[in-house]
Amino acid sequence: MGKVKNRIRRLRFDHDEMTQEELANKAGCTRQTIIALEQGKYVPSIDLAFRIARAFSAPLEDVFQYED
Repeated sequence: MGKVKNRIRRLRFDHDEMTQEELANKAGCTRQTIIALEQGKYVPSIDLAFRIARAFSAPLEDVFQYED
């Protein structure tokens, strides 16, 4: 089974060192969700994945990758 990886931490720092709280507010989730995502402990719903990508003004594929 594949695994969903993300570049959230890298993208936060590339966007003026956006905090986890700032990203959570933009994406409509909690800071704890962002922490879990960055640690690879949680795979977001498709809705949340799109909201996070939108917060970075980035395509979904630039934020999340599916690896076999």
